[in-house]
Amino acid sequence: MFSLENAQSLVGVAFVLLVCWAVSENRRRFPWKLAIGAVTVQGLLVLALFGLPAVRSALLGVGVAVDGLASSTQAGVAFVFGFLAGTPDQPYPLTNGGALFVFAFRVLPVILVVCALAALLWHWRILVWITRAFGVVFERTMGLRGPPALATAATVFMGQVEGPIFIRSYLPSLSRSELFMLIAVGMSCVSGSTMVAYATILKDVLPNAAAHVLTASIISAPAGVLLARIIIPRDDAIEEAQTYDPAAAKKYDSSIDALIRGTTDGLQIVLNVGATLIVFVALVAMLNKILGVFPDVAGAPLSVERGLGVIFAPVAWAIGVPWKDAPTAGSLLGVKLVLTEFTAFIRMGAIPVDAMDPRSRVLMTYALCGFANVASVGINLAGFSVLAPERRNEIVGMVWKAMMAGFLATCLTASVVGLLPAGLFKV
Repeated sequence: MFSLENAQSLVGVAFVLLVCWAVSENRRRFPWKLAIGAVTVQGLLVLALFGLPAVRSALLGVGVAVDGLASSTQAGVAFVFGFLAGTPDQPYPLTNGGALFVFAFRVLPVILVVCALAALLWHWRILVWITRAFGVVFERTMGLRGPPALATAATVFMGQVEGPIFIRSYLPSLSRSELFMLIAVGMSCVSGSTMVAYATILKDVLPNAAAHVLTASIISAPAGVLLARIIIPRDDAIEEAQTYDPAAAKKYDSSIDALIRGTTDGLQIVLNVGATLIVFVALVAMLNKILGVFPDVAGAPLSVERGLGVIFAPVAWAIGVPWKDAPTAGSLLGVKLVLTEFTAFIRMGAIPVDAMDPRSRVLMTYALCGFANVASVGINLAGFSVLAPERRNEIVGMVWKAMMAGFLATCLTASVVGLLPAGLFKV
């Protein structure tokens, strides 16, 4: 049944659309049809994924598959690092079982394995056909022409820079609106490798976490397209239909070559994620030490997290989070924007089950599931400067707006989920 808490999420939908319209390069060209269609598509996708018995069973299977993938990865980690991987056999008396969960050994290796599997599935053309299918969906339902539709679909599974690689030769001829859209969608979603990592982090505090993370990344793509089109409306004169073969952009010589090159690519991602987390967490710790010099406010010391909680608490409430959880949820949104969604998921995973309302935890899973953060600005600028060097200056001028669009896209996704009956997600 539709209730007041569902109606609360309407505020989030209106807020996101209003902000994007306010910063639009052409406010007179608001895409009303696309807005209605994108929000409807999001709602229908969630209803289908969680409401149809057959699909619900498949989503439950996703959780089982993620657990199997994580445990298999741990076998490889234990072989290389021994008891450091958190195996039951420890050489010293165990006084704190929770200390066995070491991020570097439990989460980062999963990214490595998934990247290798993704390359193998691409070589076997399984992922090619999945990407093509999603590309057709985006083309037919959201009016995208072929190449951007395919790149958008690839981004959902491969990542914010990896997806556009598939249409690299076409990037110079994209319209300004299409180029902005690709960057914004990349920040609205997460890659397949990180989906599994996030599900691993949340599995103990969120029932069927894998299904929620997978759904969040898929349905945030239409939101990213919509908000990008609002901020920089499409150029009808430039965007004429062209054909493109997605399989031609990424080829491997053999299955072994795919595994090796996928592992190499995954290693680069693992190093980037690990290094980024170290640096950004360290910088926040430094800021907190500086803020600690000042007197306590409201009985607690000043910190970056408290400040972000105050700033983003109204946003968290608007998407449907109960007010009692809004400061905590707002802090998570701020951490996601300033640090990375990895850090935000880790912090949410550390919140005890009874310390946050189940509705809040579900909505925040969707609101956090995107690459929109300060670090991604650098990643996109560096990546697209290589992929389309002749458009670097143009990209510099739009990448911060794209980060804002990506951040708001996940908030819009969470708001749409908040509009739906809570019983739908009791899988």
